[in-house]
Amino acid sequence: MPTFDPVRSFRKLAYNNALANRRLLQACAALKPGEFEAPRTSFFPSIKETLNHIVTVDWFYVDGMEGGTLGFQAFEVDEPFDDVASLAQAQAEVDRRLMALCEALTPEKLASTVRLHRGDRIQEERMEDVLSHLFQHQTHHRGQVHAMLAGTSVAPPQLDEFIVADDARFRGSEVAELGWSEETIMR
Repeated sequence: MPTFDPVRSFRKLAYNNALANRRLLQACAALKPGEFEAPRTSFFPSIKETLNHIVTVDWFYVDGMEGGTLGFQAFEVDEPFDDVASLAQAQAEVDRRLMALCEALTPEKLASTVRLHRGDRIQEERMEDVLSHLFQHQTHHRGQVHAMLAGTSVAPPQLDEFIVADDARFRGSEVAELGWSEETIMR
């Protein structure tokens, strides 16, 4: 009987997050001129605004979990990226940081306190709660971009073929392109 590893789910979610972001941003890179920034119906009124929100929120939370003090400076510019290519590069960088953070997790680190700098106060939360919140936030807003893509010239990509071993046949080449292995992500 395998032993339970409380860190395993967070590691897998970090890899899932990076793959889903990659797929979504690759789809957005194929948009026709004007579609990226075109007004749409959603919480943020464009694909561009939603994707910029995802990356800046990632900066805020990942920095906090790394022990940094970036705080609200992450949001100084509402939309730091005007094009998909530079946004995709920044997203991939913060995704790598999140994967490294999750790779280094231990049960003790999951229970540790994260200090999030929120201007006039420091919010203290458990690491496992911040991670859960961040993964939920990303899934929520990626879903909005996915829905907005349905109204463009680009078909929304498959974003949920990752967590279970049986889905390896759907992600094989992407895993290799990212330098990962099935053994790494499924352990």
